[in-house]
This record gives sequence, C-alpha cells and structure tokens, in this order.
Amino acid sequence: MAIEITDQNFEELVEKSDKPVIVDFWAEWCGPCRMVGPIVEEIGKDFADTAVVGKLDVDSNPEVTAKFGIRNIPTVLFFKNGEVVDKQVGAVPKSNLVSKLEAIL
Repeated sequence: MAIEITDQNFEELVEKSDKPVIVDFWAEWCGPCRMVGPIVEEIGKDFADTAVVGKLDVDSNPEVTAKFGIRNIPTVLFFKNGEVVDKQVGAVPKSNLVSKLEAIL
C-alpha cells in the first residue's frame, strides 16, 4: 500500500528515510495518473519491507511539486539517501517501475 506524502511530511518520509523511496506525483483529474495509481499501490504491497512507496497529490502539495520541477504527471521519482536517483514520466507498465526500484535496492 502506498502512503500519502505531503508538503508537511515529505522531509520525514522521503529525505530522512533509510530505505529507497518512490513517490508518485499525481492528480485526481489526470487520466494517466489513474492508470499508474493501482500499479503504485501494488508495488507498495510487493516491496513493503524494503522500500517506502508513496503518492503525492500535486494540487494539494505545491511546495514539493515546485521543488522538483514537476510539470508533467504522472511522474514517479526514485529517491535513495534523500536524493533523486531516477525518474519516470508518463504511464508505464509495472515492470518498468519495478526494475527502476530494484536497481536502487
């Protein structure tokens, strides 16, 4: 299951995490985001012990969205030790996101 990440908890959940983190930047009105959402939820269950998987609503959290220059959604950022190490823009199959996550585990 993916956790909700916000402007308020981003530092604690993402930047200070001792596990790799993936963050799905999305919005309710975004069609492709609705395709990626269930995939991100599945990855959250599959990697519950080894990674933090979260979703950040770009409309409700403008600070983090601006900090990372998110202009297109869905965008999934991959963090290790608080730094962005990879990214995926657009709707892609689960295997693409899993392979990027496995590369940083």
